[in-house]
Amino acid sequence: MEILKPADARQVEELVAWAAAENTPLDVAGDGSKSALGRPPVAEHVVDLTGLAGISLYEPEELVLSAAAGTKMAEIERAVAERHQMLAFEPPDLAPLWGGEAGGGTLGGVLACNLSGPRRIKAGAARDHLMGVEAVSGRGEAFKTGGRVMKNVTGYDLCKLLAGSHGTLAAMTQATIKVLPAPETTRTVAVLGLDDKAATAVMTAALGSSHEVSGAAHIPAELATHIPELAGPGKAATVLRIEGVAPSVEARTQALGDELTTHGKVEELDDEGSRALWAAVRDATPLAASALGDLWRLSVPPQAGWRVAHSVARERSVDAFYDWGGGLVWLTLDGGADGGAAHVRAALAPHGGHATLMRAGDSVRASVPVFQPQPPPLAALTRRVKEAFDPKRILNRGRMYADL
Repeated sequence: MEILKPADARQVEELVAWAAAENTPLDVAGDGSKSALGRPPVAEHVVDLTGLAGISLYEPEELVLSAAAGTKMAEIERAVAERHQMLAFEPPDLAPLWGGEAGGGTLGGVLACNLSGPRRIKAGAARDHLMGVEAVSGRGEAFKTGGRVMKNVTGYDLCKLLAGSHGTLAAMTQATIKVLPAPETTRTVAVLGLDDKAATAVMTAALGSSHEVSGAAHIPAELATHIPELAGPGKAATVLRIEGVAPSVEARTQALGDELTTHGKVEELDDEGSRALWAAVRDATPLAASALGDLWRLSVPPQAGWRVAHSVARERSVDAFYDWGGGLVWLTLDGGADGGAAHVRAALAPHGGHATLMRAGDSVRASVPVFQPQPPPLAALTRRVKEAFDPKRILNRGRMYADL
């Protein structure tokens, strides 16, 4: 495929308008770090948006940042860290899951995929921090939505619609996001040796406590060995994050640890160890080198996460760990010709939720639904939205669903 690299938003508009007139599908991408997410592209040209780069506005006092869609996430995170701020939705770096180099990813890619890390249970998803967007629809028409404050929606909230659309509705050229103060310090309480069911109960209790837990994950023993910060080799670890100003963090960490001693051996990770641990959870590092090739990301009711994983494990060899208090399951298996889709979605059905095939070969991703199949009324709505934004199916044709 030919790579086209526009230098500014105007060139993006012209390029998409040309493609719409010629009925030529485009694969819209940033640096390509997530090119293996979704169905294989059906396109003759790749639109590389990394030419649209740079932070155009950053007002730390107003907690707002604007940047071109092709701006590297590493550049944005460095800029906010220098002012002791952060992106609270904790965007993951998933490139190593597909064999890529760590440190990739662009702002537009993160928002288009609505990627969020462990703090989602407290701070919300990426779409909840997206304040404004400039983009080009599949009709070749530039538009703006949102602004520089969160309460600015007077009609359809197009920011919410574009986040998670995987570039199938519009090519983002600029985005404005909310930033927040970074915590002064971080600690982690780790309960060792629990099975998945007991760990879910502990995470539920901790999240329902008064200790303001901002992360709750469980890493079974066979995967905990891939995270050096976890003490007790060969033991499962149920980890709970506490953030804030130092005196408060110390008091809450001590209180939470005392409450959990009846469940198993309790250990504490310091600030440095905690940050490394939660980065590994965020990026699904324990599964990056899994010998089981097909990777799924399941979003389920928290009490159902371990049940779904165990149900799949009755049919296939499985490696899995849990985030979001048990509501996010990262799972690898030897899926065979369908990537394990039949087993995974059958196990999910009694509990609700959705399953996304995050990693598999091109032939598998082309033959099975990568994203959770939609019920007919929702599928019809999805088609109408696509028709409104991209009637000729120019942008990322077939990336999410085969007929779109």
